[in-house]
Amino acid sequence: MRILIAEDDRALRDVLQRGLREAGYVVDAVESGDAAEVALRREEYELAVLDWRMPVRSGVEVIDRVRRAGVLTPILLLTARDAPDDRVHGLNAGADDYLIKPFDFPELLARLRALQRRPALRFAPDIKCGDLCFDPSTRQLRAGDEVVELTTTESLLIELLMRRSPAIVSRETIANQVWDDAHRVTGSNTIEVHVARLRAKLTHGRTKIETVRNLGYRVVSN
Repeated sequence: MRILIAEDDRALRDVLQRGLREAGYVVDAVESGDAAEVALRREEYELAVLDWRMPVRSGVEVIDRVRRAGVLTPILLLTARDAPDDRVHGLNAGADDYLIKPFDFPELLARLRALQRRPALRFAPDIKCGDLCFDPSTRQLRAGDEVVELTTTESLLIELLMRRSPAIVSRETIANQVWDDAHRVTGSNTIEVHVARLRAKLTHGRTKIETVRNLGYRVVSN
């Protein structure tokens, strides 16, 4: 799913982008607090990672402002500040978790996955539709008792469709949530190709991906 990274240190931002993409996330990255606020207000992110110290507006200021605006995106705050008062201040501003620099990337990834599993995030730990069950923490899809082998793109696609089920998900939303280069994808048959491949892997189950003409796709169960 799509995640926002706001970090003014270019080297660290690049490391985070690369690592999170390898972990299966679609990543948007910005380098200032004002850009982070604009992105959080405009886009629907599953998670966000914000540095405390950023140009124009700090991460804590961004969190406070977007929470007041009704943005519910789970946010992990990164900072070199390790005093208890600082942690309390960040959490009271609306951060969901707090990680002190320097940190190990596996710990960051574990904390993000823990945020995804929290029941309070609107989503249950496992996403279920008909006989399909998707575990966001392991990226594993099961159809009944069988494990369905998926590519990274396929896992992002089925997760999105299952999370929104029974609603129709437009091609534009799919492109934005599953691919970094959403504009190119929207103007091609890339989505149709991946949906077809995913459908082929679900032929023996009760749950299908249905095309809704001129609107998009949805997951339905017979």
